[in-house]
Amino acid sequence: MPSTSSVMTVLEGRVPPDRAPELKRLYEGAGPLPPQMLQAFLVQSSTDPLVWRGISIWRSREALEEYRRSVTTPTGIAMFQSVGAEPTVSIWSVAHAHVHE
Repeated sequence: MPSTSSVMTVLEGRVPPDRAPELKRLYEGAGPLPPQMLQAFLVQSSTDPLVWRGISIWRSREALEEYRRSVTTPTGIAMFQSVGAEPTVSIWSVAHAHVHE
């Protein structure tokens, strides 16, 4: 039975300080989200400014897998790699979301 629960992917990489503006530009200029994705965030650690995370919320695990099959390298991973970072990737099930309506 297909899952209808959202999932979150987290990319994490160490980005050299001189490449951080480029990573931000890449995220800002990425264009519209793929239809399988609900939201995307680029965040920087407040305790270690070299650590950046790309966080994406996907409609479902099946939607994430559909996207992954449609590309050679996922866009977020390619963006991190283009600034010299090899991100780790983790996938999380969204147990609850509390949002304004």
